[in-house]
This record gives sequence, structure tokens and C-alpha cells, in this order.
Amino acid sequence: MADVQQTAPVTTEDPSSTAPKRKAPESTPSTINFTSRNPPWTYLKLQLIPQPDNPSLQPLDALTARTYLSSALSQFLGLTGTAIPIDILKIENKGSNAHGVTKYDCVWVRVPRDDGAAVVAAISSWIGGTGGGSGAAWRICAKGNYLGALVSGSGSDLFVP
Repeated sequence: MADVQQTAPVTTEDPSSTAPKRKAPESTPSTINFTSRNPPWTYLKLQLIPQPDNPSLQPLDALTARTYLSSALSQFLGLTGTAIPIDILKIENKGSNAHGVTKYDCVWVRVPRDDGAAVVAAISSWIGGTGGGSGAAWRICAKGNYLGALVSGSGSDLFVP
């Protein structure tokens, strides 16, 4: 009896030639997103509020704002507080509107991000002013690491006189 060996048929076809080829997707411009992890600045919008016994303050100017801010920092942090650099970006003198409602003066400032928490603590706890029982206090209206996000838009209204 003869041994018959059976072998499997051998195909020489390339398996990739029988599969349907996929077309590369068309390249469209995509949006690029990025995250800035360590912004260098903290931005604050501050409002100067007069004390009830002295409802009328002089309009706020850059020198007075700097004096009030330096006083708050030195009172809370001592000599270290006066060394924190503060950039005054804009001062808004509100006055009162046609209905007699008083709108308080606002100041936009920029401080280094690492000192932001100390500045917020110093400014929010400060009550000072010209003496004689009259004074003012700062209200922190907004705080953020990006100026555009802080003003709820492009930030272009910050630099309008």
C-alpha cells in the first residue's frame, strides 16, 4: 500500500490586494488648543468703597491708589508687603449717575502670580484713609490669571480712556 500525502493548496495571492483600500481623510484645518500652566501675572479689579461716616471721597488718581495699596500691603505684610510690585493698569472714576446713585471708583491692577494670594488677603482686610475717623476700604470685584477672562471678553474695553 502506498502512502499518499496530501498537502494544503498554496496560494500566491497577496492578502492586502483583495481587501478594499481606505482613502485617506481630507485634511481640513483644525483648531489648536493649548494650556498655559503657569501664567506670570494675577489681575485684580478693585473698587474703592468709602466708609459710611465719609461718603464723599476725592476722585481716585494713580498716586492715591498707589498710596492706598501700599498702605494695605505694609499694614498686613510689613516691609515684605511693600516690596511686592503692583502695576496699575487703569483707573475708572465713576462719580454718580443721573439718578443720584453713587458708583465707586475702580482700579485694575496686575501683580506677580506668586504674590496674588497675599495681595488679596492684604487688600480685602484693609480699612484706611485720610484719618480723622474717615476712611475707605477696597472691594475685590474680580480676580484672575488672564486679563481677557477677567473682563469677560477681549479686554479691549480696559484700554479705552
